[in-house]
Amino acid sequence: MYRRGMASSEDILCSELPDVVVGIGTNKNRASVEYSASCYPGKVVIYDDPEALVDDLVSGRIDAAVRGNMSSSVVLPILKEKLGLEEVERVVILEPDGGRMFCMAPVGIDEGWTKEQKMDLVRKSMPLLKALGLGNRVAIMSGGREDDLGRNDRVDRTILDAREIVPALMDEGYDAYDAEILLEDIVREADLVIAPDGISGNIIFRALHFIGGAKALGAPVINTDKIFVDTSRAKTDYVDCIALAMKLTEKII
Repeated sequence: MYRRGMASSEDILCSELPDVVVGIGTNKNRASVEYSASCYPGKVVIYDDPEALVDDLVSGRIDAAVRGNMSSSVVLPILKEKLGLEEVERVVILEPDGGRMFCMAPVGIDEGWTKEQKMDLVRKSMPLLKALGLGNRVAIMSGGREDDLGRNDRVDRTILDAREIVPALMDEGYDAYDAEILLEDIVREADLVIAPDGISGNIIFRALHFIGGAKALGAPVINTDKIFVDTSRAKTDYVDCIALAMKLTEKII
């Protein structure tokens, strides 16, 4: 049964934070990271070395980690190796201006290219949605409307994939529906959005956040018990991402 959550970014930012230590990565442009860390005195450690950041997360010397503006092409492979992951699977948390918070995946250009990968993202995202206080409505996107079938082979593949994914997820008990390409409706209706592929998911994220002004609280890695919140180097501050990482250590917000 569908249940709509009432969570918002303010619920995270304004609630009491646990007494934990979060590590955050930086590059030579430290200003935004240093400002963000200063908002949580004594609770944030800044790392210049990506291997040290991951080592301290894995060993438990820090309770959670945020990528900050450290290069993803450097830190994510280290995270993958140290945690023994085949892939690093992420779900971004977005809140459009005046709208409701929702999660979206895939957002990495190398993620979510097969039907099984998309279904696995849904399965692994549910604990995060519950922790955030969101509902469980899942929108499966495709590259066009149903009546666009036959116009383009690549679009056809996404439409046909959605036709198979939705009933398969419903058979597993998920409240999934075929959302076609109608993002303008999806952001009002869904708690989890599954983009057609990692490229389009990344473009949707960048358009909503950097152009449309949607809040982006980061993209937690969902296929590990360790709390690692991926971020974009283009963000101007990471205050909300640090708060999210802290709250996720409680497993429920």
